[in-house]
Amino acid sequence: MLVIVGTGHAGYTLAREFRKLDKATKLTLVTRDDGASYYKPDLSKAFASGKDADGLVKASREQMEQELDARVHAWTEVTALEPASRRIRLPQESTLDYSQLVLATGAAPIRIPVGGDAAGRIFSVNNRLDYARFRDGLAPGARVLIVGAGLIGCEWANDLGAHGFHVSVVDVAAWPLPRLLPEPCGRALQDALAGLGVAWYLKDSLKALDADGAALRATLAGGTTLEADRVLSAVGLRADLSLASAAGLACRQGIVVDALLKTSAADVYALGDCIEIGGRLLPFILPIAHAARALAPTLAGTPTPVQFPAMPVLVKTPACPVVVCPPAVIEGTWQVSGQAPDLEAVFSDPAGRPQGFALTGAATARRGALTATMPPVTPR
Repeated sequence: MLVIVGTGHAGYTLAREFRKLDKATKLTLVTRDDGASYYKPDLSKAFASGKDADGLVKASREQMEQELDARVHAWTEVTALEPASRRIRLPQESTLDYSQLVLATGAAPIRIPVGGDAAGRIFSVNNRLDYARFRDGLAPGARVLIVGAGLIGCEWANDLGAHGFHVSVVDVAAWPLPRLLPEPCGRALQDALAGLGVAWYLKDSLKALDADGAALRATLAGGTTLEADRVLSAVGLRADLSLASAAGLACRQGIVVDALLKTSAADVYALGDCIEIGGRLLPFILPIAHAARALAPTLAGTPTPVQFPAMPVLVKTPACPVVVCPPAVIEGTWQVSGQAPDLEAVFSDPAGRPQGFALTGAATARRGALTATMPPVTPR
């Protein structure tokens, strides 16, 4: 029996790919949520699409069971992995045996320490149920403070700011998306979101959050005080290593896998946001698609190493469209051309070879041409 832990985008994508190749093997998925299928990137554009949490569902657990000819254990937490006995442990002392196991446990929100009597009222949205809690009782025009100016923070700022909410963003960085964009491109995005009314508090951080009647009072490290109705933390994700690490699997930043997506345990594989491959984390949608299309034949009996081409990331900020192909190397320089907001930036290594790019505004039309010049991501 093939068991997949996790029914997020990685788990269900792999299950679909596997079923294309193998109609007979018993397939079981285990998930800590309701098992509904939805597209996680839709979370940060849900207001634009006019959908609440239920509206994001593409298929219920029951529909997925029928589609995949599988059993989906919903609301079930895997308590332990036992690779030596090819077994996973579930609540109430129950167990589930496997012939092959896949970990698609994803990543969990990073929690930053914040003082104040309302620190427990900070939201993180990492799944559809988180989104339901965040949206519940959020009045039109509410004041939302977003902590984090990375990809998710900027996408949320665009979605909320474009739909009547009063948005503020605080981050220790000097410009938005500092890990993905050179400063001119980051400033172009900042200015575009400011045009939606987004207020920026950069080179600063949230120090404390206190209740102020029905509202919240946020105190920044620099001394600024902001009033908010809701605070959303978007400071990043960390690979969920809890099960793998406790079971003795090799882990660093993620669960370590090879080109076949095998972990250090026999017949245990992993894919998605929880893995580290070739010394890298690949926490975006395209790597999941490539990994699932390689892992499915491997599980079906034909070992197939994963191959990752250059994989541009589309940032969902319609106020200033952004496409970025993150460079795999650290040493190098950005060369930026164009007039804001329509900027093209290419990152080259010391030998002058292009290793990544960033495009904003109308320059995003150059995505295809630049992608063709980028090196593939080669797992070791």
